[in-house]
Amino acid sequence: LGHDFASLPSRRNFVTLGIGGALALAVHPAEHDLTAFAIRSDPLEDLFELGSTAGGGWAQIGGALGTYALGRGTGHQQIQILGADLLRAQIVNAALTQGIKIAVQRTRPDQGRFSFPSGHASATFATATVLQRHFGWRVGVPAFGVATYVAGSRLQENQHYASDVIFGAAIGIVAGRTVKVGRGPGQFV
Repeated sequence: LGHDFASLPSRRNFVTLGIGGALALAVHPAEHDLTAFAIRSDPLEDLFELGSTAGGGWAQIGGALGTYALGRGTGHQQIQILGADLLRAQIVNAALTQGIKIAVQRTRPDQGRFSFPSGHASATFATATVLQRHFGWRVGVPAFGVATYVAGSRLQENQHYASDVIFGAAIGIVAGRTVKVGRGPGQFV
């Protein structure tokens, strides 16, 4: 875990965060309208019903711990490693996301606290990134699809603005990519 945090400052991560920040700034002028549209849309309400649960910390961290426990309990080392990598990505992600939330203190569309960045978006994008790195794009594409679904649900549920979920996605990608995946000669950073 210490190595993961030490690996955060990299050109690739700065580029990812720069692109996420630029996209968040680009959408900022229209985000109140986007959120209002999403809230008023009955079809979107039905579509995004599960997003809050799937992207929540309990689901993401619970899934990571469950994967680790399954691997450990069955003696399947690859599943155990996947669970450990998922858990480490969630820890790195939570530290980054919560630190920025506290520093920025942006009000949510529903007037709640700590809107920027979206924790649901960052957590699911961290998971998707780890899954893509372990299994390739055959698993990565659907995983990023789920992450995008969760991010979209945050607008419809009046919890976040578009810039919150866009930058949250960038943080999640950075957290998932920063975790060293694998062991021995099969590892990569």
